[in-house]
Amino acid sequence: MSQTAHGPLRSFGRIKARPIKPRQEKLLETLLPKIAVPEGPVAISGETWLEIGFGGGEHMVAQAVRAPEVTVIGAEPFLNGVASALRHVEEMAAANVRLLFGDARELIGNLPNASIGRVFILFPDPWPKTRHHKRRIIQTSLIEDLARIMKPGARLRFASDWADYVDWTLERFSASPDFRWLGERADDWRTPPADHITTRYEQKRLGDCAPVFLEFERH
Repeated sequence: MSQTAHGPLRSFGRIKARPIKPRQEKLLETLLPKIAVPEGPVAISGETWLEIGFGGGEHMVAQAVRAPEVTVIGAEPFLNGVASALRHVEEMAAANVRLLFGDARELIGNLPNASIGRVFILFPDPWPKTRHHKRRIIQTSLIEDLARIMKPGARLRFASDWADYVDWTLERFSASPDFRWLGERADDWRTPPADHITTRYEQKRLGDCAPVFLEFERH
């Protein structure tokens, strides 16, 4: 992972944009402390999934509602996204969601070995300019860290609508001895998986290609 004197380079842009709505501001004060991932080493019990950069939280919370027996942990450095996710958690009564407002890489470092059964990295910031590629969340070091925390047989889903980022990700995961790509035919990456939840961000089609879905399995 690219480093500076102060740690990993930021893989995200703004931390806050538009003003937070009063209702969501209240949830930041009342609900977030109740479901926030604690600082330091994280204890894991039972089946646990991780979403890295959950955006507005639509996908994360919907997955949690579908699988109430699973604990779904999400990390997001964008305050507006965290506020939005809290609204979804409240509205859908998703008691099995845990949130980190911050960099997912810090959370990953605090997770036990072989503790995560599934990982989602959906439409991360593409950093399309070549000089910014070092800021992409997908780096060899992250893949190594994910291999440590994922159970054997656990799956990771990556999605992007930027062709270069898809190639970048496939190249780096294919070079890892810890993962294998499950794609065999074009429909495997062109067609959204059956359990995928389309978000408003995805519908905006801000990239340069149709959404591509890559599924990897931990050896």
